[in-house]
Amino acid sequence: MEGNEAELPLSGVTVVSLEQAIAAPLASRHLADWGARVIKIERPGAGDFCRDYDHVMNGMSSQFVWTNRSKESLAIDIKSEDGRKVLDALLPQADVFIQNLAPGAAERLGLDAASLLRKHPRIIACDVSGYGTGGPYSDKKAYDLLVQCEAGVLAINGTEAEPAKVGLSVVDIATGMYILNGVLMALYRRERTGKGTAFQASLFDSITDWMSYPAFYTHSTGRPLPRTGARHATIAPYGPFRVGDGNTIFFGIQNDREWRSLCRVVLGDAGFADDPRFRTNPLRMQNRDDLQGHIEQRFASMSSEEVLRLLDEASIANAHLNSVEAFLEHEQLRARSRVQSVDSPCGPVMSFLPALTIPGVKPRMDPVPDVGEHNQAILGELGLSKEI
Repeated sequence: MEGNEAELPLSGVTVVSLEQAIAAPLASRHLADWGARVIKIERPGAGDFCRDYDHVMNGMSSQFVWTNRSKESLAIDIKSEDGRKVLDALLPQADVFIQNLAPGAAERLGLDAASLLRKHPRIIACDVSGYGTGGPYSDKKAYDLLVQCEAGVLAINGTEAEPAKVGLSVVDIATGMYILNGVLMALYRRERTGKGTAFQASLFDSITDWMSYPAFYTHSTGRPLPRTGARHATIAPYGPFRVGDGNTIFFGIQNDREWRSLCRVVLGDAGFADDPRFRTNPLRMQNRDDLQGHIEQRFASMSSEEVLRLLDEASIANAHLNSVEAFLEHEQLRARSRVQSVDSPCGPVMSFLPALTIPGVKPRMDPVPDVGEHNQAILGELGLSKEI
C-alpha cells in the first residue's frame, strides 16, 4: 500500500471481494480509495472477465481500469481444496466480504452473507445479485442493460420514436453505491455494537429506487413519462437550443423567478413572461414547441458564447453540449487536477480522482493489479505454501 494510508478514513479495514464485472468491483474500489485494503479474488489465468471487455488502455480494459485500482489480486480456485484453504485462512482476517457469484453459487459454497456471519460474528458480508432473493426472478442472470430493460429505464430514455439505453452502466453504478452505503453503515454499527452485518444488494432493487420519479409519475397520472430525447420530460424550457453559430447549448428553468429573468435579460422582453401561453410551467409544457421556436428565433442572431454569457448574467443554469473529447479537455477538470495517472501491468493509465474531496486527505491512487500479482505476498502472510 502506497501513499498516506495512515491518514485515510478506512485505514485498517480489510475487504475480501469475490467479485467480477462492475457493481461489486466499483464498490470495493471506492473502499480502497479511502484506505481499505482490498483483496480481489479472481480466477487463475484469465481473472475477472471484465479484464477483456476491451483492450484500449495499453492493452487493458477501460472498465477494468476504472473499477480496480488500488487493489491486490489473489488468483485462486475457490472450488478446489487448496483454494478453499486459502479463503478459509483469509476470512477470519476480513472486516468486509463482498461476493457477486452467479445465483445460488455462494450458498452452495457456504459463502453467502448469512452463513459467513454465523461463522464470523464481526464480519460485514454482502451478497450481490441481479434480482434479490425470493420471487420468480431470483435465479435469473442479470446484466446492466437487461436490468435497465426490466425496470423500464429504456422506456423513459430516447425519443418518442425509439427507446434508448443509458450510455453508462447506470444499474451497476447504482448498485455499487448501495453496496458501499451498506458497508459503511455496517462498519459504523460495528463500532457501536461490536456486531457484524449480513446484507443483500441487487441490481433490480438499486435501479428501482432510481426509477422512483418516473414510476410515481406514471402511477399518479395513469400515463407513461414521455420520452423527450434531450429535453426534460416535465419542465420547460429545459434542454437543447440551437444558436445562430450552428452550436447547441442547454439551459434549464426551475422556477418563476428564473423564467422572468430569462425573458428580461436573455430574451430582452420582460413582458413575454406574462404571455398567457407560457406563464406557468404546465402551460409552457403544453406549448413547448412554440416556446422552443420563439427562443431559437431570438438566439438565431447570437453566438453560443454570447447566449451562455447572458444566461450566466441572468443566473440561469446552462451548459455546453460537449463531446467526450471536449470533456477530457474541460477547464474545470484541468484547473482542479482531477485527471490523474495510475500504474498498471501495462504501464501508466489515466484515472480520475474520487468524487469526494476531504481537505488535507489525499485518496489512494495505487496501481491496477495483474491477475494473481499478490498471491505470494498474501499466501506468505497467511503462512501457506506459495505454490497454491
